[in-house]
Amino acid sequence: MKDDDKPLEFNNLDTLESYWKLQQLYRQDLWYGSPEAREMENLRIDSGGGLTYYYGAKLLSEKTLQTLEELAEEQQLIAKYRLLLSGDIMNTGENRMVLHHLLRGEPAGKPQQKIKEYRNFYLRELEKLETFCENIHRGKITGSTGKAFDTVVQIGIGGSDLGPRALYLALENLADQQGFRKMKAHFISNVDPDDAASVLQGVNPETTLFILVSKSGTTQETLVNRRIVLEHLQVNASSVDPKKHFLAVTSKSSPLASSEDILESFYIDDYIGGRYSSTSCVGGTVLSLAYGFDTFRKLLSGAAEADKKALEPRIQQNAALTDALTGIFERNILGYRSTALLPYSQALLRFPAHLQQLDMESNGKQVNRRGEPVSYPTGPVVFGEPGTNGQHSFYQLLHQGTDIIPLQFIGFKESQRVFPAASAGAESQKALLANLAAQIAAFTRGRPSKDGNKNFPGGRPAGLLLGKRLTPEALGALLAHYENKIMFQGFCWNINSFDQEGVQLGKVLAGDILAGKTDDSLLKSLSSVVFSE
Repeated sequence: MKDDDKPLEFNNLDTLESYWKLQQLYRQDLWYGSPEAREMENLRIDSGGGLTYYYGAKLLSEKTLQTLEELAEEQQLIAKYRLLLSGDIMNTGENRMVLHHLLRGEPAGKPQQKIKEYRNFYLRELEKLETFCENIHRGKITGSTGKAFDTVVQIGIGGSDLGPRALYLALENLADQQGFRKMKAHFISNVDPDDAASVLQGVNPETTLFILVSKSGTTQETLVNRRIVLEHLQVNASSVDPKKHFLAVTSKSSPLASSEDILESFYIDDYIGGRYSSTSCVGGTVLSLAYGFDTFRKLLSGAAEADKKALEPRIQQNAALTDALTGIFERNILGYRSTALLPYSQALLRFPAHLQQLDMESNGKQVNRRGEPVSYPTGPVVFGEPGTNGQHSFYQLLHQGTDIIPLQFIGFKESQRVFPAASAGAESQKALLANLAAQIAAFTRGRPSKDGNKNFPGGRPAGLLLGKRLTPEALGALLAHYENKIMFQGFCWNINSFDQEGVQLGKVLAGDILAGKTDDSLLKSLSSVVFSE
């Protein structure tokens, strides 16, 4: 019987036979494989978008990899992915479908009619966005004083900021190198007024478009920052009509959608989670305005390619699935609590911050899909920084600390800017790649020394996503790789990776404080501390 033909079951990880088989393998010490004993370049998987995933330095034996494949089959991971794509309710906490894959490609298999309708809805929004951006870039739509727009400022927080900001920064050098930049972009996210002030002092209100991004239209931080911008315009640019300078990315039912103070609205729906919304108009609007709609289209293409490859049932031909399962092994069998994301690309400066939210907000759960407590660890702590800066920051702990922390490296053979072969820039790129290779070798193999202070124990597992150059297609595939990895891990743990109740309590209590509802003694005490003269 094919996996897709079996009745789907949502079981906890520790009820699976393959899970206990992995535990036994670890106790027999069969899990560890030396990187010396294999050809690293042969242990690789095409990840889409020109990326290749190398897993030889993950230090897994063939027996362990076989058992991880058994786990994937027993937990029906590919069948559950197909179920998600077909429009089943996979966000059990909010009783919603999960449709971010539908943003960038046609539905897989035999989708329900409603899925085709949602695909058409997303396509219509993209068509509207393309037309709007062309009119902006051609000067058919101008600011209220008749000047062409040259700057865009996105106002949003969480998934409305982290992903779009990371993607914008990732393509900035390439856009300048290849000449496809259309506008400059800035971002305001923090409710701290200094964040908005630092952006506003550097832009010309007459030539700036502001994008309000909030699915509900009621996000506290976003609305506060909107008021700051409006006050700034009133005081410093009284000739500017704000109605001609504000866009909204929101749901059709939100207050922003029907506002007369908005030049144009682009819509998302409840089936696109915030941290998964970078390939919707949440990320597409700012990217298309800054770099042209064609650039955003290429990013969607790369993501769609990675999504398709994630449907491959054989784990050693499915990069996202292999990455996910090795992470399960490291978290649940070896007991590693953290993982470090280490991009050897300055363009990916903010990518670790985005993946921190994507992973920790998705899989930071202590109950399963039915709301029952789980008895095993779920999502790890995620942190990171671009190399080589990180080498001079926290790598000391990674190499010689008491905790083993699995490592996720990302690298590109060529820089985004083209440098002559004999130039300092070309030598710098060569040094970057040398450091990337050296660090993976140092982490996995180590170097013994009788001097304990100079002993490198090794045994730090490392994966590598490597591409030729960070292009829009590669960036889209990179984003989708991690989205799919996190999805597969959530399926393994039998948790809901698509809600985020943990972020709500603090919001509610902050609202109570601001509304003067401080009957709670602890809130009273803390309020008196932070608001005291």
